[in-house]
Amino acid sequence: MKKRKRVIIMGAAGRDFHNFNTYFRNNPDYEVVAFTATQIPDIAGRKYPAELAGELYPDGIPIEDEKDLPRLIREYDVDEVILAYSDLSHQYVMERAAIVLACGADFRLMGPKYTQIESSKPVISVCAVRTGCGKSQTTRRVLDILRSKGLKVVSIRHPMPYGDLVKQKVQRFASYEDLDRYECTIEEREEYEPHIDRGSVIYAGVDYEAILRAAESENPDVILWDGGNNDFPFYKSDLKIVVADPHRPGHEVSYYPGMTNLLMADVVVINKEETADLEGIEIVRQNIAKWNPNAVVIDASSPIFVEDPSMIRGKSVLVVEDGPTLTHGEMGYGAGYVAAKRFGAKEIIDPRPFAVGSIVETYRKYSHLSFILPAMGYGEKQIKELEETINRSSAEVVVIGTPIDLRRVARLEKPAVRVRYELQEIGKPDLEDVLTDFINKKLK
Repeated sequence: MKKRKRVIIMGAAGRDFHNFNTYFRNNPDYEVVAFTATQIPDIAGRKYPAELAGELYPDGIPIEDEKDLPRLIREYDVDEVILAYSDLSHQYVMERAAIVLACGADFRLMGPKYTQIESSKPVISVCAVRTGCGKSQTTRRVLDILRSKGLKVVSIRHPMPYGDLVKQKVQRFASYEDLDRYECTIEEREEYEPHIDRGSVIYAGVDYEAILRAAESENPDVILWDGGNNDFPFYKSDLKIVVADPHRPGHEVSYYPGMTNLLMADVVVINKEETADLEGIEIVRQNIAKWNPNAVVIDASSPIFVEDPSMIRGKSVLVVEDGPTLTHGEMGYGAGYVAAKRFGAKEIIDPRPFAVGSIVETYRKYSHLSFILPAMGYGEKQIKELEETINRSSAEVVVIGTPIDLRRVARLEKPAVRVRYELQEIGKPDLEDVLTDFINKKLK
């Protein structure tokens, strides 16, 4: 009997599970002996359950901490290690490769050929070159344009399965009750709520073949892929829209797999131009021209809208921003910070002296953060620690720069003001031009 290749999949509860499901699950040539986990708290120490792993894995598959990778390679006599998570510098990727090779195993990155699933419906994907470029508002803009033209759209979000994986195999979100039913984290709510606000359906989960077929059963005109981090789409896309950020010029060609997205893009949106410097915008534009000269380039901004700017003026404020954008996205600030500065806050206080529990560890791990509080909330305990950090602070007002209203999930004892942002294109071509052309070619 032929010996199965022993494999470890390095991940963060997303792309890793997808690669397993699409390529390894029923593959008799391979034995996946473990997943490793990083980026997301409380994933290591669990199992990828037998109910999802298939008949070759009756006991499920252990999920170990990535820091134990060298030991795991030796103990399991591993032949091959698959890196399957995103928003990593090219230097970081090759450091992981060096560790794996030094332990004697092969190192592999898996591409679209073996991991993308084909839909019976037209698919438009929205991805990015880094976390925090503005995928979410770009996806909302695409959704609004398509629906304004009378099209039925069902969206599918890149995975964020941080709870019971069996229960999360296929998730459909159409109401706020669905968010509570699936016990969504803050990060999940940030992505799903804007779709619910628009009366639109969005799917997510673990098994993206099953998710796609469920979405197709609603008979949409278009499937809209809402990407996560800077990963490339799980589905074969008929139109690939990729968002770039001139606040981090050069990252579009120095982060994995964001550069893959840049090279595959039909359309590149240069976002946040209203707050970026001209040099940064030009660097991004030159890199697009060098690496993907056939892409349509759209200039755009993400203007902010504040509920009540007068609440900020002259006050000491605590700014809470989108967690992933600040952590593995490596941004030092977001829309809340911009609003606090623009509308005359007396002081933006340092949250670190007031941090408790895992929030302290977040600041230790992401040392570039200072006067911003990332909205960490990967479980009920961490949400409580975020809540306590906010309420312990000396702030007079909390500025909420997260994509959701934090007051829905945390009890804030201080006055709070919410900051929103939407995508606005600058000049021509714009997304309506691109989508009109797509509709004329694909749907008529």
